[in-house]
Amino acid sequence: MKTKLLTVTLGFFGLAVALYPQEQQKPQIRRPVIRAQVDVVNVLCTVRDRNGKGKYVEGLKKEDFEVFENNVRQDIQYFNHGSGEQAEPLSIAMLVDASGSVKSKLSVEQRAAIDFLRTSLRNEIDLAAVVQFSEDVKVLRDFTYEDRLLEKAIMDIRAAGATKLYDAVWLASTDMLGKEVGRRVILVLSDGDDTLSDKSEREAIKAAQENDAVVFGIGVRGSDTNYGSLKRFAKDTGGLFVDAEVNPQELAAAFAKINGEIKNQYSLGYVSKNPARDGAFRELKIRVKRSGLNVKYRKGYYAPQADDER
Repeated sequence: MKTKLLTVTLGFFGLAVALYPQEQQKPQIRRPVIRAQVDVVNVLCTVRDRNGKGKYVEGLKKEDFEVFENNVRQDIQYFNHGSGEQAEPLSIAMLVDASGSVKSKLSVEQRAAIDFLRTSLRNEIDLAAVVQFSEDVKVLRDFTYEDRLLEKAIMDIRAAGATKLYDAVWLASTDMLGKEVGRRVILVLSDGDDTLSDKSEREAIKAAQENDAVVFGIGVRGSDTNYGSLKRFAKDTGGLFVDAEVNPQELAAAFAKINGEIKNQYSLGYVSKNPARDGAFRELKIRVKRSGLNVKYRKGYYAPQADDER
């Protein structure tokens, strides 16, 4: 696991740490960022009311939460549930299945994906990238604020060939989101059937967990539909899976559900009481002190290893 760096936007946590040199940032990325070399475990979660038709619960404070790592209670040091401009920066890696099995549905997916990004990304705050996967994995547009570049990348997707779903999730987690700040999200549109990946499903899930990425899946029915992997990605990383028929109304509803999850995330951060740098998997549990609430979060993370480079 790469050592996690505490990463916050200026004015959020107010830490007195050194600012990274400006030239190290991508030219098109203008987020003001401070980074401190501290191993911080960051957990995103959503809270719903069991008795209120599953409505999201807002207004909870840090004191309302308890976090346990391998059954040991941790001290929550960083907390955010800002809405609108106050929410933490968001980086979305959109992974679109471009295999032959979904070719006939691609145009509908493209339109829905563009609409989703238009309604989800805040100007000059949130970033997105576009990746297509079929017999190989191609980054059509790396992280950018620019709507027109993202839309062009989505419309440039061409369907053919087999499916490298696991490789796409692994690449998005390690090579892309691992370098980004704030909330990290992978959004996958696929029929879920992997036929050609070099990486395994477990390796892909581990990569997402190591890089604090939450995976959301939209299942689009194709000739070889198999949603098992998409459901496990979502469950193990604290995301959400939505089964959608490929028509504009169903896809719009699926994207709206995911948008709701993203816009209602609580962010909890702590420095583990276990200092061992052994690379072991550590189980997470989050509890809310109020009754009648359901909390959704990732199931664990991998500790840093002694030979990790900063």
